[in-house]
Amino acid sequence: MDLASFIVQLLNGLAGASSLFLVAAGLSLIFGVTRIVNFAHGSFFMVGIYVAYSLVTRFSSTIGFWPAILAAALSVAILGALVEMTLMRRIYRAPELFQLLATFALVLVIKDAVLWFWGPEELLGPRAPGFKSAVQILGRSFPSYDLLLIVLGPVILGMLWLLLTRTRWGVYVRAATQDREMVGALGVNQAWLFTSVFALGAFLAGLGGALQLPREPASLEMDLNIIGAAFVVVVVGGMGSIPGAFVAALLIAEIKAICIWLGVETIFGVEVSFSKLTLVVEFLVMATVLMLRPWGLFGRPQQPARHTTYAEAPLRAASVWSVPFWTVLIVLLVLLPWLTRSSPYVTILSIDLLVAALFATSLHFIMGPAGMHSFGHAAYFGLGAYGAALLLKYAGVPMEAALLIAPLVALFGAAVFGWFSVRLSGVYLAMLTLAFAQITWAVVFQWDGFTGGSNGLTGVWPAHWLMNKQHYYWLTLAFVVIGVWWMRRVLHAPFGYAVRAARDSAVRADAIGINVKRMQWIAFVIAGTLAGLAGALFAFSKGSISPEVLYVSKSVDGLVMVLLGGIQTLSGPLVGALSFTWLHDTVARNTEYWRAMLGGIILLLVLLFPEGLAGAGRRFLIWRGAR
Repeated sequence: MDLASFIVQLLNGLAGASSLFLVAAGLSLIFGVTRIVNFAHGSFFMVGIYVAYSLVTRFSSTIGFWPAILAAALSVAILGALVEMTLMRRIYRAPELFQLLATFALVLVIKDAVLWFWGPEELLGPRAPGFKSAVQILGRSFPSYDLLLIVLGPVILGMLWLLLTRTRWGVYVRAATQDREMVGALGVNQAWLFTSVFALGAFLAGLGGALQLPREPASLEMDLNIIGAAFVVVVVGGMGSIPGAFVAALLIAEIKAICIWLGVETIFGVEVSFSKLTLVVEFLVMATVLMLRPWGLFGRPQQPARHTTYAEAPLRAASVWSVPFWTVLIVLLVLLPWLTRSSPYVTILSIDLLVAALFATSLHFIMGPAGMHSFGHAAYFGLGAYGAALLLKYAGVPMEAALLIAPLVALFGAAVFGWFSVRLSGVYLAMLTLAFAQITWAVVFQWDGFTGGSNGLTGVWPAHWLMNKQHYYWLTLAFVVIGVWWMRRVLHAPFGYAVRAARDSAVRADAIGINVKRMQWIAFVIAGTLAGLAGALFAFSKGSISPEVLYVSKSVDGLVMVLLGGIQTLSGPLVGALSFTWLHDTVARNTEYWRAMLGGIILLLVLLFPEGLAGAGRRFLIWRGAR
């Protein structure tokens, strides 16, 4: 380590911060005005670099490199405007997580569209004219193009500041950030305003992607790689704050640069690899900021919407037909291995469906009745899975005991993470749960000597009497039925009513003596414990476990299951888990572009059944009964 390398790393951080700021600024604008949690924003970044590659390689000789980069960003802006007009306008009054489901489906569609048009190979673009060389800084070479990016960040920040503070359009945007309903009441054309904001946000994301062309190859993983970091920057800076996004991007990028510069250091006799912290440092920063300043560095509490199309519905008592229905269903599930004896794969798939149902139901427990949105529920699924595997392999605990003890590992994680998380609400709570989950994933991913690192753990098989898949299916069915039944009983007990009261009006609940945070924390712990049980069942069904079970994609899968089935009904997560897992398996096995088809199906279901499949079924039964 020396001063020269330190300065170069800081400059690398500044260059990375400028690129990250462009994406985060667009995301912050879109959320600030529309309240859309736009998971597809990373797809705009990815499309930007792919379109830039095509325009630069084909037309740079005629129109020039920089006009091609600008044209790529404008193309993404047009795509963003089309997405807003055709999809987003239909779901503005939907709950935030419902919008997330739609934008997640859009991610799948766009990814396969890019795969179809550009292919699976990474595409490396040419160097930028005039910035192909390197400059010497304290005896070390530094790319001149990165110096350009360092300058572009503050320039674009200044242009955005002028646009938002010196124009009438900017006044409307800032007003909508604070109270979009009031802006509409004053006569502002909200449709035009939202479309223009969405297009500008997409333009910034596309420009950020296009400017990466000389630095890195275009790949299909860029969308998910950038969206997580962009969400972190927006939340740390404060939702809707452009200066906050800039400061947060600088803070995170420079901390990462310093970690790379430090490398491996010995502290009090312990070897610490700071370079590995780059996988999780942004989430550590976000968790710290949200615990100290819940609305971000430059943010302020968001005003809740005055009304919504999809109000929370009270839980209804079971009908007289529910007991016979569930009894018949459970009997059929018990007989399923015998009924499908000629197709053993059905039993294997059924185990996956049951595990998914328990995982989704545990997530619904805190999302629906408790009203707490979690983006990191995979942490407790993974803690249960790894707890079972580690108890079996290292502690020599019998499989049966490991299966019962493993949920307690998830309980401990949920108790610790939930204690901090329930002090926040809305998107901030969701992002703090994501931060804790990603920190947990990073620990598991890097602890090679204990968790197996990226390779995971193998040889996690059930006891001999459960090696037969039919026997393991019946064990899984028993645990899932008991777990789902118990959660349903809890929700209809006084505790469940107290949790729902805290969800509907925390102030009124507190006024009548309900300890809101304690109720929410207990609900968080219960949900985490049941998710841990699902993870333990999953580990023994597969015989191995890897860090992917803790990654954000697993949490997103859980969200999709809950929202696809319907968040307002207790049967929703069961219907959603079965539908999503079956669709994912069926479409992936039979279609090359399975993501696009799965995304299209989810979008269709979102638009046709805004209350989820189970919610639509309940409304149909109510309608039939009223006739």
